[in-house]
Amino acid sequence: MDYARMRALAEELAAYAERLEGSWSVEIGPSGPVLAMTRPSMRREGTIRRICKQLDEQLADTHPGYICANGPEIEHPALGRMRRPDAVVIPESVLDEEGLAVDATQVLAVIEIVSPSNPNNDYGEKLSEYPAMGIPHYLIVDPRTGTIEVHSDPCKNRYSRKDPYIFGDSVPLGPWTVETMAFRRYGRSDAP
Repeated sequence: MDYARMRALAEELAAYAERLEGSWSVEIGPSGPVLAMTRPSMRREGTIRRICKQLDEQLADTHPGYICANGPEIEHPALGRMRRPDAVVIPESVLDEEGLAVDATQVLAVIEIVSPSNPNNDYGEKLSEYPAMGIPHYLIVDPRTGTIEVHSDPCKNRYSRKDPYIFGDSVPLGPWTVETMAFRRYGRSDAP
């Protein structure tokens, strides 16, 4: 199926999801459009906010005009993929453009907070799709285990470099640093 048809189906699914209870997202993966129920937790949202806030402060110096945004879809029509990362580093100006998704070629980094219910999506499909889209940096934060992976140097459908960290580390992400001392694990009331 061509990407235009998959995108049209994704839009139909999104319109259908608006009538459903709960929170839903639509992505286009290897098997085509997928409608999935999401269960965002407070810890997940808190981690996303902390990362975006830290990156926004640094982006003002390293990449003026760029922001770390929570929520926009990114797409790569040639690959037939559309994803909704937890956060993306993009030019702020793209949020004023027409259309439904950000062109993946404009994305400097993607951030995913691993879901307790579907960790394979972040460590599997997305780990091959984001480098194929040409996205330079992929940060995976896993509150289940208190671990972090930074993937960089995209080469076809994989990243050439993987650097592991744990909650509490200062994590280099390209020209930026993410302080993780305040990150919390799922199911734990104490600090990491």
